[in-house]
Amino acid sequence: MKGGYTGKMLFVDLTKGKIETKELTEEVAQRFIGTYGIGARVLYDTMKPGVDPLGPEAVLGFVTGPLNGTGALFGGRYAVVCKSPVTGGWNDANAGGHFGPELKRAGFDAVFVSGTADKPVYIYIEDGKAEIRDAAGLWGKMSVETLDALVEETGHKDLRAAVIGPGGEKQSLLACVINDRHRAAGRGGAGAVMGSKNLKAIAVKGTGKVPVADPEKLKEANKLTTDGIKNGANVETCKGYGSYGTGMGTSGYAMSGDSPVKNWGGVGVLDFGEESAKKIDSIAMDKFKKKKYACSSCPLGCGAHFEVNEGEWPVGETFRPEYETACAFGTMCLNDSAESIMKCNHICNEYGLDTISAGATVAWAIECYENGIITQEDTGGIELTWGNAKAIVEITQAIADQTGFGEVLALGSAAAAEKLGKGAEYLQTVKGMELPMHDPRFAPGYTRTYQFDPSPARHVKGGLGGLQARDPGPGKYDSSDTGAMDMMMTGIYEVLQASGICLFSLFAQLDLAPRMLEAVTGWACDNEFQTNATKRILNIRHAFNLREGQKPADFAAPKRSVGDPPQTEGPLAGCKVDHESLKRNFFAVMQWDETTGKPSRESLEALGGLEEVIQDLYG
Repeated sequence: MKGGYTGKMLFVDLTKGKIETKELTEEVAQRFIGTYGIGARVLYDTMKPGVDPLGPEAVLGFVTGPLNGTGALFGGRYAVVCKSPVTGGWNDANAGGHFGPELKRAGFDAVFVSGTADKPVYIYIEDGKAEIRDAAGLWGKMSVETLDALVEETGHKDLRAAVIGPGGEKQSLLACVINDRHRAAGRGGAGAVMGSKNLKAIAVKGTGKVPVADPEKLKEANKLTTDGIKNGANVETCKGYGSYGTGMGTSGYAMSGDSPVKNWGGVGVLDFGEESAKKIDSIAMDKFKKKKYACSSCPLGCGAHFEVNEGEWPVGETFRPEYETACAFGTMCLNDSAESIMKCNHICNEYGLDTISAGATVAWAIECYENGIITQEDTGGIELTWGNAKAIVEITQAIADQTGFGEVLALGSAAAAEKLGKGAEYLQTVKGMELPMHDPRFAPGYTRTYQFDPSPARHVKGGLGGLQARDPGPGKYDSSDTGAMDMMMTGIYEVLQASGICLFSLFAQLDLAPRMLEAVTGWACDNEFQTNATKRILNIRHAFNLREGQKPADFAAPKRSVGDPPQTEGPLAGCKVDHESLKRNFFAVMQWDETTGKPSRESLEALGGLEEVIQDLYG
């Protein structure tokens, strides 16, 4: 391979204590690009259907993209892949920071972990060498403490590590993987899978150089990126994100209908109000900012270090909450206390919990409490009422510690409802996954993505939703012929994320990922290449779910999210999403059967590289 890859993947069996290096071939790299594309290819090959996601046969992968470590701007994202203990199907979650590029510089494109250690361990990787080390002294530590301890133990101040906190150790289904102290591969319970293996961390130090096929071409692409940020059509958005992060528009989203309110049952302008919305906007929180934070090779820098030494919850050094976090613990719970949101965000970062699912689970519990489904006796005295900031912090801490009613809620809302045998009528989930914080009634295309991306309930998976959100409004959308555009927008995101580049690069240049991918790898990344790679990656992730016995009917959209019935007041009044048409149109383009979900044999054969999938589906 000319550039972008080391050509090596690390396979670690914790049961046997065995470490093996295997080749990443150019054929696999070119067909599946990287991150969850290559991850899906490997997990499909190495995992049998029906494996317990929290058992020793389950495989957990940490996979880089070809742009990681190359100097490509925005090229700092990697993916964690596994079978989800939440959905029972395919799961990928990606994160920024510096871990992905460091793993690449250490000599590996990916690390895949199977088995279960008989005691806590971590994997240490340095410049092409790997070993399994004892982590008894790390077990029980918070995520930040874990990184600090690893830095001291290895002697590398610039060590990078992907870790779990106590949430992952205790196998909460809300648990995520944390790197860079606050960057999270958040969704689907990957932290629980890591904890089930007694794996506390993967610590990495690399000094190698990642090859680039055409350095001059990459420089040109980087220049286009910086020009786009400074002078492009989205220059004000770039300035805003650079100054205030993803939460800069929280108040506006809450008023427009983009943000779900009151566990998806409320109307922002009526139930929350502009005054409350402005209190939880990151602009209002800016007084706590100490310095900016940027991921590897990022020219934008949407993160920030905070210091909170005042109010009811003075957490000290912490990090700015993202929009999704502010919405999950804010508008969803009718909570306008910025201090409580920062505290909940801090808890989730420390314990390693997904803020979207954690906040949404709290909102679900509040609605159950308000309607008498859950009682004060259930909650151990916590008054889970709308807008009760103190109770929201208290129950979030209980979830993190898995004490009292928090032990039930640590399962996530769907599994908690199942265990309790009540409250299912208030769930806002797809296949057990809590919906993210963008409302399909505002931008209907999100529904198809939430339902039928193989990793359900994700707002970062492409499709029409992101495009429609730029010009929203009930009744403005014609759902009669959406398939081609839905597929095109999905493809842009799929290639971009598989390359290891941040979605915010789209603010600078729509075709940035293929330009950079071509410069780094030396491949011709034309429209045909992108379309085929997109369909291959989508199909193999989708086939993973089919092999687990899952079918389209299992991925139902919550009625509130599609306007069934429509809201009668506010900006989304009368909006009902034609989600059946959106599904039908997308399935037609992908050549997936609407009932069984099976891709046509002809479509799979035309793509190449999916022979095992064809064999499994057609014999």
